[in-house]
Amino acid sequence: MRTSIATVSLSGSLTEKLTAAARAGFDGVEIFENDLLASPLAPREIRARCADLGLGIDLYQPMRDIEALPAGEFALALRRARHKFEVMRGLGADTVLVCSGVSPRAVDDDALAAAQLSRLADLAQDFGIRVAYEALAWGRHVSTYDHAWRIVEAAGHPALGTCLDSFHILSRSRGPEDLDGIGDIPGEKIFFLQLADAPLPGMDVLQWSRHHRCFPGQGGFDVAGLLERVLRTGYGGPLSLEVFNDVVRQAGAGPTAVDARRSLLLLQEETGIEVLPAPAVPTGVAFAELVTRDAEPVTGLLTGLGFARTARHRGKPVDLWERGEARILVNTGPAAPAHPLPQGSGATPADGTALTAIGLESPDPAAAARRAEALLAPVLPRRRAAEDVPLDAVAAPDGTELFLCATGRPRLPDWRADFQDAPGQHLAAPDRPAAFRIDHVALTQPWHRFDEAVLFHRGVLGLDAQESVDVADPYGLLRSRAVTSADGRVRFPLTVGAAPGDDTAQARHIALATDDVVADARRLTRAGGRLLPIPANYYDDLAARFEFADGELETYRDLGILYDRDAHGAFRHCYTHTVGRVFFELVQRDDGYRGYGAANAPVRLAAQHTARWSTAG
Repeated sequence: MRTSIATVSLSGSLTEKLTAAARAGFDGVEIFENDLLASPLAPREIRARCADLGLGIDLYQPMRDIEALPAGEFALALRRARHKFEVMRGLGADTVLVCSGVSPRAVDDDALAAAQLSRLADLAQDFGIRVAYEALAWGRHVSTYDHAWRIVEAAGHPALGTCLDSFHILSRSRGPEDLDGIGDIPGEKIFFLQLADAPLPGMDVLQWSRHHRCFPGQGGFDVAGLLERVLRTGYGGPLSLEVFNDVVRQAGAGPTAVDARRSLLLLQEETGIEVLPAPAVPTGVAFAELVTRDAEPVTGLLTGLGFARTARHRGKPVDLWERGEARILVNTGPAAPAHPLPQGSGATPADGTALTAIGLESPDPAAAARRAEALLAPVLPRRRAAEDVPLDAVAAPDGTELFLCATGRPRLPDWRADFQDAPGQHLAAPDRPAAFRIDHVALTQPWHRFDEAVLFHRGVLGLDAQESVDVADPYGLLRSRAVTSADGRVRFPLTVGAAPGDDTAQARHIALATDDVVADARRLTRAGGRLLPIPANYYDDLAARFEFADGELETYRDLGILYDRDAHGAFRHCYTHTVGRVFFELVQRDDGYRGYGAANAPVRLAAQHTARWSTAG
């Protein structure tokens, strides 16, 4: 189906917005009136610019407070409408959005509203324009889609139809039965469809609408269910995005347009409109790659954690460190990944050791790459020697390179073939090597890429998005949302600070799963490593909340081990000090614990702030 996006959903000048929409692959745009008013281009020049970019102008919006008015005010409204229709003639737009009135002077009279909308449609028809009447969720007298349709139906004008907006409908819906009325609207009378998602907070619906909409798949609405109902009516117009969001209005138009287009592709896949390559859900983390100018601090830490340097890349200054199934690559080459990282991504290696790439075990790397490209995440260009193993990578929204790879599987290239053994460096195999692996990788996101990152990992990689969690930091709130595989072998908690500068203060971390966190914590301290010190007050509180075996709590106190418990099991974890912008976490999950110790996050964050101050001093 034809796809469109409202210019209000992108940041920048109108020219920038149009260019971004075209480059992302949209077929058309809704021109938001404020964007037109602020543009130095005349309507005919905007029309020509859209034509050059291959964009149609699918809608002009909004026209407000036009119906159920006293006679004198309605005459002024018609005068205003005539002027807008002249503008639309210049634009080449043939549909105008009319919102249900919010004026305190409007009267509660459906018959009057229908009559005045019919007169408006008469005028519009003279210009070759259709009127799409939409119920605002906060409309003074008309606030539901079925009420708006009754007025349109009563008017009975061929140039008057309705516009369905997923936000206005779903924000008022109490259940699927509230959508049944969509099936009563003939498809040809649905002149336009606007799509948006939103989180499910409790707030005034107007503020909710104006500041917190998001693209489909990024919130809590059943946008797919609504779309399926609309399609069953026979609607054949554009699928258009209209998102009002404070973050989107400050983010770059280009990446936002790509994010928007990806959301529509996934929505079309979910509703059966579009067939995309099936996701090849990753089955594990093959490696995490650290880039550093000075390898000694991080390799010393890895040694204390039980890793050994086992191999070196045959053509690049990259060492492979292993313990059990956990693998860390230490790259001391030029401190720049193949894909430039966005400013403020939290992943730049310019200030020391940084996590820049993750290898994902893929059941079918080629299929995973095809899906990524279909969802506008093209495989990154890479320089490789003729003898190097073919290895594709895509860029996550934060710039992290995600390699699609296989480890030790028949008929698939093994990325380790590019590494040569480092004689004498092998670590004696532990009793149960499989018990030590990468449990999760926590990725700090740029403040304006959080929702996009969740959609990317869910849509491109096929991971499941968990509920969003707010975590208290001493200097504000951190927002966190984990994306995981069904079996928990791949876990990425995505985090973002409460303000644009917060993400730059937070390091990323790699969590290592062990079956004995106490033994591994002691191993590290014996090797001269340091664990993050935890205040005594925390352990006093633990003693009040949980019962422990004799000496158990004292051991945790001495080593800085934190503890949590959920309905499934217990969680013990501790943290190393930060090296550059990376730190490690040792985690022990017992009896199926599923979380990440979120209850302990405020204590950990406060301890890290204290450690940073003491280091700075």
